Amino acid sequence: MSTRTPPTETVAIGTFDDSKPNFFRGLLKAQAFQILLILIAIVLVFSALAPDSFAQWSNFRLIIQNASILAVLGVGMTYIIITSGIDLSIGSVLVFSGVVSALVMRALGGEGWGVATIGILVSILSGVCWGLLNGFLIAKAKIPPLIVTLGSLGMALGLAQILTGGVDIRDVPTVLTVSIGYGNVFGSLPIISVIALVVVVIGAVVLHFTRFGLYTYAVGSSELAARRVGVKVDRHLISVYTLSGALAGLAGILALSQFSTTAIAGQSQTNLNVIAAVVIGGTSLFGGVGTIFGTVVGLFIPAVLQNGFVITGVQPFWQQVAVGAVLITAVYVDQVRRTAATRGNTQSLWRKFVSGGRRG
Repeated sequence: MSTRTPPTETVAIGTFDDSKPNFFRGLLKAQAFQILLILIAIVLVFSALAPDSFAQWSNFRLIIQNASILAVLGVGMTYIIITSGIDLSIGSVLVFSGVVSALVMRALGGEGWGVATIGILVSILSGVCWGLLNGFLIAKAKIPPLIVTLGSLGMALGLAQILTGGVDIRDVPTVLTVSIGYGNVFGSLPIISVIALVVVVIGAVVLHFTRFGLYTYAVGSSELAARRVGVKVDRHLISVYTLSGALAGLAGILALSQFSTTAIAGQSQTNLNVIAAVVIGGTSLFGGVGTIFGTVVGLFIPAVLQNGFVITGVQPFWQQVAVGAVLITAVYVDQVRRTAATRGNTQSLWRKFVSGGRRG
């Protein structure tokens, strides 16, 4: 009897060396890593142009502090976009949660942690309610996420203005402003940034190392396939949007602590800034792909650009131009990669660009 191995098995199995993954090659191809290199390059350029003002810890501390609230929102947005959804309401939910929290704390009176704790819980609970509403309408009523969250954007902002009469509330307990808003730990590290870091770390661990995160990727990759393997897609979508709402509520109390006012008119671009950062960081608008690390890197690009332009005397409006160009490029790169993966095409992005997407 012949012991010769059939050719089909040899082809199917291949050799160990052929199947061995190349870690560094994969790292270089990762969009989040490429965006990190761009961020480092931007920092180096501004550091060379203004070494005495930009390249200082006090300035980096300011950049980190300014990006902290967006980082909290970015975690929830990353989960949503991975499921191929969108949430346009987070800025308005942030404002509404801060308004309700401020009204409750003003009604209770006092400046201690007892009143502040109630305010924190009320703010998060307000965000949870909006997240539940968004998730239920998307998962159960089958209304597109764009329409649902666009509607809740207007509703939340309108209700916030109705509750305040369009006038910002400035009665914020001092303990919140002194501790969370402007407090420091380890010498000069802002407490608000430490809170954001904790949220980012927990969000990354849950997304990459738990079943909840696995289900998030599965729903975004193929909702039908996820249902077939037993994932309760509707319940998971509700959970994801509720998570985003809860983080928007947390961001609401953080903003209230930092600015000592509800700042109703100050969050009009928050949702778009967060979405842009998430997409720039490598999370695919088509779903199924994304990392928290990439989102954080994507958040710092506009923050560093704005800060650097101000310090070097360039009109800060150029920041919007630069971020827009990076955003379009990031989406184009993602689309090309998805098309190439679907067709099994390995040609470079440059060849893809100059050939207009044609093979060869």
